[in-house]
Amino acid sequence: MTTHDIAELLKVSEATVRSWIHEGELRAIRFGREFRVAVKDLEAFVNAHATRPASTGPDDKDT
Repeated sequence: MTTHDIAELLKVSEATVRSWIHEGELRAIRFGREFRVAVKDLEAFVNAHATRPASTGPDDKDT
């Protein structure tokens, strides 16, 4: 995914996404002047920044 794709998906600016990459928070690969982020790396980033753990199964009482 490009920084543009991620920015649109997460509703943040491309500068914010590039900042996360430069700070080492979001893993990316540089291709020329562009960065690419694997979907699994974006998922790991989002999960690491979640406010609470993901549900553990059908026994969760969050609904």
